[in-house]
Amino acid sequence: MTRLAFRFAWLRVRREPGRTALAVLGVAAIGALLFDMLLLSNGLLVSFRERLDRSRFDVRVMASDSASIAGPPIEKVASLVSALRRLPTISAVQRVSLGSADVEGRGAGRQIAIVGVDPSQPVPWTIAPGRARASSEAPFTIVVNRNVERQLGLEPGTPVSLRGRCGGAAPPLPLTVVVEAIADFQNDAADALSAALSYRAFAALCGGSDPDRADMLLVASRQDADQAAAAIRSIAPSLYVVTNAELVERFSRVEFSYFRQLSSVLTTVTLFFGLLLVAVLLTVSVNQQLGEIAALRALGLSRRRVVAGVFFESLLLVGIGGAVAVPLGAALSLWLDAILRSLPGIPADAHFFVFTPRAVVLHASLMAVGAVAAALYPMRLVATLPVAATLRREVGS
Repeated sequence: MTRLAFRFAWLRVRREPGRTALAVLGVAAIGALLFDMLLLSNGLLVSFRERLDRSRFDVRVMASDSASIAGPPIEKVASLVSALRRLPTISAVQRVSLGSADVEGRGAGRQIAIVGVDPSQPVPWTIAPGRARASSEAPFTIVVNRNVERQLGLEPGTPVSLRGRCGGAAPPLPLTVVVEAIADFQNDAADALSAALSYRAFAALCGGSDPDRADMLLVASRQDADQAAAAIRSIAPSLYVVTNAELVERFSRVEFSYFRQLSSVLTTVTLFFGLLLVAVLLTVSVNQQLGEIAALRALGLSRRRVVAGVFFESLLLVGIGGAVAVPLGAALSLWLDAILRSLPGIPADAHFFVFTPRAVVLHASLMAVGAVAAALYPMRLVATLPVAATLRREVGS
């Protein structure tokens, strides 16, 4: 019976190409929006997790549990770093200090973000492909990103004078450094002006401020991040220690919940309009063909087969439209993602729409549910159709 009911539905779909095309286009448009909402609901979190995994560090240590690292600094960091490096569960520890500086002699308002690190440890940036390091005998060198190179004309080997902005009572004296290399920094926005130097140069830039403090420690575990985090907590119980997985879970629950709620509302609205479109088209089609259906029933076509035919017709319309919606939604998401990523302060490697198998499976499931729901009322019309009365009315008209 299933094969005959499907053939019955297929013939109805082919007999009305205009109605079929309208339904497929409508479902494809709505399905594309639905697919994009599903990509948006989890995309930023997936992108955030991938960016953390690319950083080569899987544990972060801060003085407080603030979402940003603008909280209080970690004191006596030198002895803490030495103790952490002796732990068998840890392979590397990087200290990070954050600040900013004015670039002198390059025009007014030339302020860049500065990060101070330990150059003997793995660093949170990569040297730009094809760009060689410059050798220098200067006491302090600096690594800058492509925006600084392009906008301020700071190529490798170029000396530059920086005046630190470290929040002190008196502005520190300028510090001359030499550009060592051009690098791509993690979490840089598209228009960010970023640079990095050693933590000793960072202290000198701030007028000799205490080098035995840092804003954050980045830790790379040997095998298990949870074991490394537990070992760090045993040594420094007053500090806030968080693994990448815990950080993702926290952002999923708090910081990114806005996107999930927004996409859930838009997904529900979009699915409702898709359901409404298919239900209206099926209902109109069935109402226009009540006489024909009554005649087929009188000739021996069973009620179950006719009802199943309407059900399969809904599946066909939604199935074809849903299949078109996936590539259409993927193309649309690229355009929307580029718009959102162009907003100020968004890291260049962050994405709002990320393609995942979960989104495809969820999209197919929601479309299937929508097809079944849209077919319920037309199926009821066919199932309760009074054959004799309908035929008499058709003959009379």
